[in-house]
This record gives sequence, structure tokens and C-alpha cells, in this order.
Amino acid sequence: MSISNPSLTLPLENGGKVVANYVGRFAPSPTGPLHFGSLITAVASYCEAKSHGGSWLVRIEDTDIPRIYPGSEEHILRCLDAFALHSDVPILFQRDCLDYYDHILEQLALQDQIYACQCTRKMLGSNHIYQGTCRNLALPFQDQALRVKVSDLNICFEDPIQGTHCSRLDQDLGDFVLKRRDGIINYQLAVVVDDERQGITHVVRGADLLDNTARQIWLGMLLGYRRLAYMHLPLAMNANGQKLSKQNLAHALDPNNAPRLLQQAIQALHQAPVDLDHPEVMLRQAVSQWNAEAIPKNTMLSGHYL
Repeated sequence: MSISNPSLTLPLENGGKVVANYVGRFAPSPTGPLHFGSLITAVASYCEAKSHGGSWLVRIEDTDIPRIYPGSEEHILRCLDAFALHSDVPILFQRDCLDYYDHILEQLALQDQIYACQCTRKMLGSNHIYQGTCRNLALPFQDQALRVKVSDLNICFEDPIQGTHCSRLDQDLGDFVLKRRDGIINYQLAVVVDDERQGITHVVRGADLLDNTARQIWLGMLLGYRRLAYMHLPLAMNANGQKLSKQNLAHALDPNNAPRLLQQAIQALHQAPVDLDHPEVMLRQAVSQWNAEAIPKNTMLSGHYL
């Protein structure tokens, strides 16, 4: 099965390119405050979208309610405002879309594409590829995890930074969860559904999500969605060689130091220098000089960050 990217590339008068109907997005989760790695992703996705004459959207991915960290949503919104990273449409909160996700699950159930799974993490052990234990048991859906069936298809996509990436669905990934036993909608379902609903055409995100892309392409295919373009950025690392993350206690961004941090994020992406100024002015300069080909072709950025 093959689905082509719907975007049309047109020339600009200044020699650049504009992708018709280019829509990018930044989609943080409020499981902790934004950190410098988050800023790199936000800046790259914003500049890539704007340099193509496109739109840039913000989505708060807050379906995992037990993991929401108090005050993190407020910090995210405050930082976006301080860094002049303004969404072109009202911000979407996934917690407002739970009924729609259930509607999509009903659609997949009617197509016999999902099934109930009673396996616990203890039962599965260390095997991260699900072997389809419950696939043919026809268990009732109530109070069970819901998994989507995968096939033996080999899914490949071309990433401008990470190169060609392929996954054999059944051997490399296995049937994956769309809704947890506790009723929480899984990231894989929510992100695919919302990218389609918001008209996203291009996804720019960290390389730590690279292995999720084949899952999301597959789910989009089952739902008849458009094929997206993906770019996975190298990750900012701390002094211990760990990616900056909430789990690794990365420092929260300081909105009061927005210009300096923005300048550092642009530098980390190997872009042309920008003058220290109001973030809105700095972003305009960054967009005018943006060169995605200069981003290091790696999964990690050189240097250490806090």
C-alpha cells in the first residue's frame, strides 16, 4: 500500500520554496515544565513551517491525566508567550477530545482492526514486541487494554535528517496499545487522530520518537488519513550523556531569559547567528536565514546542555 505526500512545492520570488498548505505543529505534554530540548523542537518546527510559508500550531497532549505535573501546563503556555512562539490557531487540548478518540476506536472495532488484551506488563516480561497472545481470544472490550492489529508490511519513510527508516510491523513493533486498561487514551492514537483533524502536513520532533513513526503511519493508513512528512531532530544531551527530559530532571526554561535561550537554541541547530533582541524579532531573523540542511545529521547534538 502506498500513500503519497499531498504537499505541492512552489517557487518563491526570493529563490526559496513554499509548500502549499504546509501545516506544522509543536505538541508538548504537561508532564513537566518545558526544558531546553523542548525549546529546540519548538524553534525548529516553527522555523521550518514559517520558512515554507506555512502555518504553525500548538497542541497540548494531556490525555495521560495521572502523569500531568501540577503547574506544567501554565509553564508551557507562559514560555511559548515569552519566546513569541504563537500558535496560528487556538491551542488544542487533547483532554477536550476524549469522546472523539472513543469514536475512532468504535470505527476501528467495526473494521475488526482492534481487540481487547488482558496481558499485564508482568505477564509480558521484558519482550517489548507483543506476540499477539490475545488477538484471537475475542475478549470483551470493557476494562481491557485495546490493541490494534499490525500486518507483515514493511513501512519506510524518508527523513531529511535521519535518512531512510524502515520497520517491519509484525517483527519490529507488534500489535500496539491504543487505549490502556485504565481507560487512558494512548499517545499513538491521539497524535494520529489530531494530526489529521488539524490538517498537519509536516511533523518536526525529536529523534527519540523515531521508532513511533511507523506505528503512526500504519494507524493513519487504517483510518484512510493522508501521509505526513517527518523530520526527527538530534537530541540535546546533558553532561551524563542522557537526553534532556523531564525524567532526567532537565532544568525548566526561564521565561525571563527568553532572548538568550532562544539564541542558544538556534545555535544548537547549527543555524546562522541571530542578533540578541526581542524574541519576535529574533524569530523573524531565524526564519529568514533558516536552513534545515545545516541541522546535524545525527540522533544527538554535540555539546552538553542543562
